[in-house]
Amino acid sequence: MSYRERDYLYNEKNGASIQPRHVGGDETNERTRLQKPVKLQPSWEENNLPEAELNFKNLTMDEASLQIHTPPDKYSFVYIIFLIHGIATLLPWNMFINAIDYFIIFKLGGGSLGYTFPYVSNFMQILTFCSQVPNVIFNWFNIFVPIKGDLTLRIMWSIVINILLFIITIVLAMVDSSSWPYGFFYVTMISVVVLNMANGVYQNTVYGMAAKLPPKYTGAVILGNNICGTFTTLVCIASQYVTTSQKMAAIWYFITALFVLLIGFDTYFALPLNRFYRHYDINDKKQQEMRKSADDSSERPPFGYIFKKASPQLYNVFLIFFVTLAVYPSIHSDIKVSSDTFFIQDEFLYKQVLCFLTFNVGAMIGSILPTFFIWPSKKYLWIPVTLRLLYIPFYLFCNYLPNSRILPVLVTNDYVYWFVAATMAISSGYLSALAMMYTPSTVESHHASIAGMFAGAALISGIFGGILISFLWPWFVSHVGW
Repeated sequence: MSYRERDYLYNEKNGASIQPRHVGGDETNERTRLQKPVKLQPSWEENNLPEAELNFKNLTMDEASLQIHTPPDKYSFVYIIFLIHGIATLLPWNMFINAIDYFIIFKLGGGSLGYTFPYVSNFMQILTFCSQVPNVIFNWFNIFVPIKGDLTLRIMWSIVINILLFIITIVLAMVDSSSWPYGFFYVTMISVVVLNMANGVYQNTVYGMAAKLPPKYTGAVILGNNICGTFTTLVCIASQYVTTSQKMAAIWYFITALFVLLIGFDTYFALPLNRFYRHYDINDKKQQEMRKSADDSSERPPFGYIFKKASPQLYNVFLIFFVTLAVYPSIHSDIKVSSDTFFIQDEFLYKQVLCFLTFNVGAMIGSILPTFFIWPSKKYLWIPVTLRLLYIPFYLFCNYLPNSRILPVLVTNDYVYWFVAATMAISSGYLSALAMMYTPSTVESHHASIAGMFAGAALISGIFGGILISFLWPWFVSHVGW
């Protein structure tokens, strides 16, 4: 067969013919041209071929390669990014509840204003209500109402809003607001409402993105949530002791939050470029397209079916955070030292160490434990989750609000209280990590993202439910006794 005849070989596999390229009729030149080696690899990684000429419909060669091969997560880069976003999603909430003294003493206290501001006595309840109502609403809204654009695009705008509102918070800390306390109060609460609207979408979407990846990446978000609390508590303590000025302490405290949010914003741009993340993102999109091609493309996702399949784990997620927030920080932070011999007698340090630091460090340790072992299985996880309801009566019988209670104090040993507080924190971190990791696996892989978003909404709903019932405890201990 002549070289010219070989040029007309037909490839039956893809239906493409190879057209001859004439070189002035010179047979020698054609022989030299045809003897050049044909480069098949690494053409997948090169850009020397126009993508329009590739035989993959709506798919580049690099994307086709990513579908076939799973790249490694080099240096745990994607894991660290989700860890950072786990920190950033709970940062606004932790920053505001840990800064309670800044609001009720420095900004709205009698020493600053010369009179008792009417909202100081229930400032924490108002703050938590303004924080969690929009968070709950927008978490569920984010599931059922389709928002155009990639999931990561929602994260970008959510972080931008968080950053802008923290800048406003820093400016408010810089200025003297003693002549307009009501204005400061309402601006702060409006900022909290808007901030948590954005944060509701942010947190829910992060869980939806992590659900596309192996379960440990959902665990990374949970770990980041718990690291956030520890980080915030340490920053709060450090800001109080590094500077004697309450104003400067507040400024540096909120600037730290702004710095973390900026890191989260930067990692948003890095994540879609990472080959490991793109592998799972491409496969998730492919599964969604396959499902749409099999069904009516206009059909909404089967939310009822997904919720029903995931409901055992959604129950676990909800109850874990319901119990935790029913006692922390409402009861936890108002428990006073019981013994004169306990090694911490300072009220500020007692609250910061035994309440905030103990809980946040314990929750962080608990969220790390699933890396080493996983028990119980998803079938029996509800048993230890339900048993955690016993923490509520235990805390109520500690030295909680000692000056206004008629319910007897049964737990008078500070070390017993501290030990049980540590178990509550560790179990919260460990069981929540398991429940959040189990939830996406309860449904088919193409529904995992929605199941992960349901889990994020159940988490926020549990937090909100726990906060609501915590309003009952001051009345309970002051009106119930025997």
